[in-house]
Amino acid sequence: MADITERLDEKADTPAADAKRRLPRSAITTLSVALVLLIWEGFGPYINPVFGSYPSAIAMAFWEISRTGKLWAALYESLQPFVVGYFLAIAIGVPLGLIVGRFRTLDAALGIYITAGYAMPLVALVPLLILWLGLGFKVKVAVIFLMSLFPICINTWVGVTAVPKSLIEVGKSFVASNTVILLRIVLPATLPYIMAGIRLAVGRAVVAMVVAEFFTTISGLGAIIINSANNFDTATMFVPIVLLMLMAIGLNSLILLFERRVAPWQAEISGRDKE
Repeated sequence: MADITERLDEKADTPAADAKRRLPRSAITTLSVALVLLIWEGFGPYINPVFGSYPSAIAMAFWEISRTGKLWAALYESLQPFVVGYFLAIAIGVPLGLIVGRFRTLDAALGIYITAGYAMPLVALVPLLILWLGLGFKVKVAVIFLMSLFPICINTWVGVTAVPKSLIEVGKSFVASNTVILLRIVLPATLPYIMAGIRLAVGRAVVAMVVAEFFTTISGLGAIIINSANNFDTATMFVPIVLLMLMAIGLNSLILLFERRVAPWQAEISGRDKE
């Protein structure tokens, strides 16, 4: 009987049993957000409404502008250039990063421009883009595209250089062409880096969307922010800001879900590494 009790105690102390006692990740996140909102709500009413707001006031402002349809019309107008610019950056950035990372000549020829483009303050180019493309849809797409392109391209490039040479040698030993090696060996090995770059680009694309609306035709969610700030309506100004934050979090979650589908091994490795 004593032996059975000791074995049960040992099983209870195993990592599997310890993992069962842990709080789920979603519960920890929910508790963290709830705590921040409670603290914000508690101190918010004591702050001058010109300088700040608090969750209940922002919720009331959200209800007012969403009830009239103003918020959803602005969101739809902002999402159009965002979708085009962001997915265009993915469509160009991933192949560009793959070929630059794979071929030494292209690395030497184009790598310096990619590095410089990532370091360049692209917001400074907005006035020039306006001269080239006008104040409408095209310039917004261009700003979002440029600010999203380089994180995707550089992460893909770094991922290609991190592929073990032994894998490349295996492909060459089977007389595989460069295209086959790129698509069948390099691309799958680089997927975690590509997805990380796409996730980084989401935040930059959201910022670029608002920046483009500030500098060009004041429209969409950017127009609500500017008009509310000019009227000292801080609660309404926070509504599109919070909405953009939620949009970025949602897109990031969708990308993570997609990554688990296309690269499930990476999710398992990262899950084992975390304590």
